[in-house]
Amino acid sequence: MTRKPWSLIIKPSTQDFLRAARRLPGYTLFDLLHGYVYARWPYLYIGIGVGEHPLSKRYGPLVVRLVGLFKRPASGNGASEEKEADRVTFADGYHGKVMPLESVKRLVMVGEEITLPDLEQVIPYKRARDLILRNPDHIVALQCPCRSSRTDPCLPLDVCLIVGEPFASLVVEHHPERSRWISPGEAAEILQAEDERGHVHHAFFKDAMLGRFYAICNCCACCCGAMQAHQRGTPMLASSGYISHVDENLCIGCAICEDHCQFGALTAPNGTAVVDEERCMGCGVCVNQCDQGALSLERAPQKGEPLEILDLMAQVMAG
Repeated sequence: MTRKPWSLIIKPSTQDFLRAARRLPGYTLFDLLHGYVYARWPYLYIGIGVGEHPLSKRYGPLVVRLVGLFKRPASGNGASEEKEADRVTFADGYHGKVMPLESVKRLVMVGEEITLPDLEQVIPYKRARDLILRNPDHIVALQCPCRSSRTDPCLPLDVCLIVGEPFASLVVEHHPERSRWISPGEAAEILQAEDERGHVHHAFFKDAMLGRFYAICNCCACCCGAMQAHQRGTPMLASSGYISHVDENLCIGCAICEDHCQFGALTAPNGTAVVDEERCMGCGVCVNQCDQGALSLERAPQKGEPLEILDLMAQVMAG
């Protein structure tokens, strides 16, 4: 029997992913296998991770052990020689950056290739903090693996945006029945609609996905595994760099903002909304839900730097 060459067996998008992986310094075989499994079987991967898949009981302990592999030194020194603060955890390899609506719209509409490596001030994690866009107009709407794993999910399902190559083609080739190509304008419309539903926009970064940004997820606390892990103490989400501010002269204490806050950061105990600054992630959902115009986002330097793509590009151009 004549054997087929690998180029005829492996899908073109997977070949592109493998070529990009080979060019990436420090990208290990474990990272490669992890990235392929994540992209090839995201519904199984995330379904087990959030405990909703039928195989969760059988393979849940294995997932826990694999997560333990991420608890390794950031510098490569022996564990006995390094401080706990220097250890790389699961959240360092897989995390989301909260983005207000207008900021995330600019990201999908940027229209040009970008190389912004090591955004330490913007992405406060030890790994996976590059924003590299190749073919930024290649965008895929994917049925959300988190929502799809739930018995009574929020709708619609196809609200995860896979942005740029090699990721967009990789997803479409492996999940044609659950994904579709969309234009940057259509991506902006999805973001707008999800914002109106009160869902939070996250730019997601993952070490196994070439150590960089690859997707925008529109998340709700009832379905999103990352938000639930964050609430349980795994710091998987970075603040937008903004914080909600209440104009007490305009607030009528209707508590609509409290009902819509996905992070439980707003209450109205005495007829005026109050912001829990520790909990607030600066997503801006409350701002867009307030008919009185009593809420606004303000820069909060203690919360980190925002992911404002045009500002970051201008900084690079300025040298």
